[in-house]
Amino acid sequence: MTVDYLAAIAPPSIAYGLLSPMLIVFGVAVVAVLVEAFAPRGARYPIQLTLALGGLAAAFVALIVVAVSETRDGGLGQVVMSGAVVMDRPTLFLQGLLLLIAILSVAFMAERRLERVVAPAQATLKRYSDGPGAAAQATMGSVEADMFTPSGAAVPNTDAEFEATRAGGLTTEVFPLTLLAVGGMMLFPACGDLLTMFIALEVFSLPLYLLCGLARRRRLISQEASLKYFLLGAFSSAFFLFGAAFAYGATGSLQLSAIGQAIAAPNADTILPLIALGLLSVGLLFKVGAVPFHSWVPDVYQGAPTPVTAFMAAATKIAAFGALLRVFYVGFGALKSDWEPVLWAVAIATMLIGAIMAVTQTDVKRMLAYSSITHAGFILLGLIAFDDAGLAATMFYLAAYAFSTFGAFATVAVVREPDRQSGPHLSGREATDLKQWAGLGKRYPLVGAMFSMFLLAFAGIPLTSGFIAKFDVFAAVAGNGGGVLVIVGVLSSAIAAYFYIRIIVAMFFADVPVDAPHLVKPSVLTTSSIAICTVVTIALGIFPQPLLDLAENAAQFLS
Repeated sequence: MTVDYLAAIAPPSIAYGLLSPMLIVFGVAVVAVLVEAFAPRGARYPIQLTLALGGLAAAFVALIVVAVSETRDGGLGQVVMSGAVVMDRPTLFLQGLLLLIAILSVAFMAERRLERVVAPAQATLKRYSDGPGAAAQATMGSVEADMFTPSGAAVPNTDAEFEATRAGGLTTEVFPLTLLAVGGMMLFPACGDLLTMFIALEVFSLPLYLLCGLARRRRLISQEASLKYFLLGAFSSAFFLFGAAFAYGATGSLQLSAIGQAIAAPNADTILPLIALGLLSVGLLFKVGAVPFHSWVPDVYQGAPTPVTAFMAAATKIAAFGALLRVFYVGFGALKSDWEPVLWAVAIATMLIGAIMAVTQTDVKRMLAYSSITHAGFILLGLIAFDDAGLAATMFYLAAYAFSTFGAFATVAVVREPDRQSGPHLSGREATDLKQWAGLGKRYPLVGAMFSMFLLAFAGIPLTSGFIAKFDVFAAVAGNGGGVLVIVGVLSSAIAAYFYIRIIVAMFFADVPVDAPHLVKPSVLTTSSIAICTVVTIALGIFPQPLLDLAENAAQFLS
């Protein structure tokens, strides 16, 4: 009896080797927090940048080692930590994609040539006398700065914030926050039970709420974006947690594999499992930005610092769709006939509403936000297909879309308004009004060509990654009785092509406005990020087969 009792309470075996990519990211994030606490202020930036890039690169190498060892001889992966984490082929594929995007994101966040602010000891600030919150005027030199506020805790447009700007303050906390978010995202699609999935959801969501409110420019709209994202995200997390409670009440387990077995049993009750799935879907569809849980996307994407927007647009979709696929494939696949009509409605609404609303936008970041909503609808088609082909198409689409959308937002950041020296900043803010982009391609052909390539990929034009991705998901869903969805998808693509091509026409054929924006030459960090995204967008359109094969080989969950 004693031996049996001890065996029952024996701690689970933890496969540290399999978990090493996530452990490296979380470990580096903890070290980065200690750097913020103890390192001299002037030394934090180089230390944090080195830690972040080095840690992510080390995690990627560890992931390759794990993937090679686990998939050798046809292996499908392993279940570790008593079923809490599943390191199978889809997990490894999505984690590798997340790490690549994270490396580009950290490099973009470290950019310090796109902003110029008052020099620490060489400038004075002269307050205007037109009331509280008035701007200050720079009268002397300037230095390069990043795109984050120098004092995240300061009230916007107050003396405390101006003093932090003049002192050359840097919010280097963005690096540990980003690493924590990346770690949570890597865990999210790997979760084998709903409790671990909820923890992962909060681990990557909370840092994002903070990062959205740290923009150097447009401080009020940035804080508004952070608050909206936090409040709506908290509601969606509550729905997810309530759904997990219903799933436990219905099946007696939180493990997705056990839930799937209980639901698939003969004469099993489906009422509570359907309620559980509905509540879980609210939390997950919120994260991917699907209609009707999309209202936060345009406001948050517009208000957040552009590096954070690029990171969220690419990485959050990868993590959220990975978790969504696992929940539906592994946990609730037996209820396909019940949830399929609902997902049809969600996908159709997401594709059409996102495209129609994008046509009415006059801000580039908001337009890309609604474009992101539209693409969430396209990716849902792969889930609705509900087979290996649909799973492979979804993962390929996530890879293609992630690089294209990251490159598009990074390009937006280098286009700046004319310098009016209307405050403590000496370089113009981002030129996001569509009218300002008129003639941009004439004056800066390379930038115009790269941004056009991203837009053409979003539109699904041949010889771009977007065309292959859309063709793949359309073929997968059409092969499973989703011909109507393909028709709606083509119609949505046609609507979306209008506003994509409208921007291209404005850049290359419209007259240059009087107050035309200028291009700020970024450092090698941002330049290389945009270049990599451009090359990947073109390469996946011309030579997609290697990644298609990789996604096809990875399209099998370990249940």
